[in-house]
Amino acid sequence: MQDHVHHHDSTRDGSSDATPGGIVDKRRPGELVFTACLVIFSGVLLWNAYGISGFEALSGAGSVPMATAAVMLISVAIVFWRTVKLSKTEDETVMEDITPPLVIILALFLVAYGVLLKPLGFLPTSALFLIASIKLLSKRSWGFTLLVSLGSLLAIYLVFRIVFTVLMPAGIVPEAEALQLLRNLFKGGA
Repeated sequence: MQDHVHHHDSTRDGSSDATPGGIVDKRRPGELVFTACLVIFSGVLLWNAYGISGFEALSGAGSVPMATAAVMLISVAIVFWRTVKLSKTEDETVMEDITPPLVIILALFLVAYGVLLKPLGFLPTSALFLIASIKLLSKRSWGFTLLVSLGSLLAIYLVFRIVFTVLMPAGIVPEAEALQLLRNLFKGGA
């Protein structure tokens, strides 16, 4: 068997390569915990599926969800067992190779977006999220960041709110009044 040596490659930080350096007989940091969480989640799903109607008959309402959850639990239990038997990689860490700080920051941005969406509304929350994310990811000038962020937001707003008339949380922006004003302007000018 060929001996593989994996050296940390900073250009691959945050990559989703499931096999570190092509070595199939090593366990990456966090892999065992993640697999254990999947086992627990699958067990909870199976328990909830059983709660639908119990195991009365194959044609019962809960039979398909129970079968699906059971297959999921068995599959992930096999993956967990195989993962437990693997030795850990020596040169990878969770913070550098699996979840770099940038990923954590963007996840926090998404949580903040979800929290602020209802009180602030779609437009200001999306503007804040896009400006912060694009500034962080692009590392470009504020002019570029504002142009791309607000231009993207305007395009999204026009397509979803005006063209498809999707209702978005209004929040602090008097959006309905502004839209009515625009309608009145175009109606009067036509």
